[in-house]
Amino acid sequence: MDPEISIMLQCPSPKGLSETEVRAELSPAYDRRQLPGGQAWIDAVWEARCRHSPWLFNGSKFRLHSAQLDGDSLTFRLGLTCYKDFLGTNRAGMARHLQQQGRQDFGDSQAYLAEPLGVGAMVHTADDCFVFLRRSLKAVVGDVPEESIRLQDLPRQMVVKEIFTSILREIRDEVNLPLPTLSQPVLLGIARNQTSAGRASAEFYVRCSLTLEQVKQRYEIGGPEAQESTGIIFIKREDVLTLEQTGGMWRELCPSAKGAVRLYTLVQGGGQ
Repeated sequence: MDPEISIMLQCPSPKGLSETEVRAELSPAYDRRQLPGGQAWIDAVWEARCRHSPWLFNGSKFRLHSAQLDGDSLTFRLGLTCYKDFLGTNRAGMARHLQQQGRQDFGDSQAYLAEPLGVGAMVHTADDCFVFLRRSLKAVVGDVPEESIRLQDLPRQMVVKEIFTSILREIRDEVNLPLPTLSQPVLLGIARNQTSAGRASAEFYVRCSLTLEQVKQRYEIGGPEAQESTGIIFIKREDVLTLEQTGGMWRELCPSAKGAVRLYTLVQGGGQ
């Protein structure tokens, strides 16, 4: 098995989970644990990154504490975090130390990590090919400073709706696909990117009514976030299902795309 990824949760039905089958539980208890002296390290990492990349900004994000399946429904347990904390924990050189300390103090390797919930999709074209996308989830809180947000004031079902619709906006903005050509997303599960200290990403299946060539034409025209990618890759569904076993193209995928492919393979596309 590929050490860059692991599966945190696989949806029980091959059809995945619809928006109505998912709920959110929001609480400050699900925020990152504070390690004594840890904030000074995070501040130093952030200042260094901003000197190198002055365009960075610190937006708030939902933190995935855990997720629980109950029959055919799923609950996301969410706190708040931010991009600054993500760079200073999951993406920092001390991430492994933080994981060890989390296991020691709380029996939870992720306790001291930012763990912002990511989102990605397996986009299935009309002629049976896939396009892979994965981006960070801004969600309802967007770029509002973390300290000014009260979790109890956020409508829970709107949070779930945002998790599902945010991936459609990413597909629209990066691949330049009109929203009417995209189906409602269904959740396949949650994958962890071990190259980012296990940062979790909700992975979805989305059907597109356009063919490969039509998608390619739209992509070449460019959308609002065309700069976020340098090319587009199409893989036939039959090849996706054996991609990890056959190697080759699998080794060229980034960890986030690998997580989406593995989840889709586990549910075998649900006959979709």
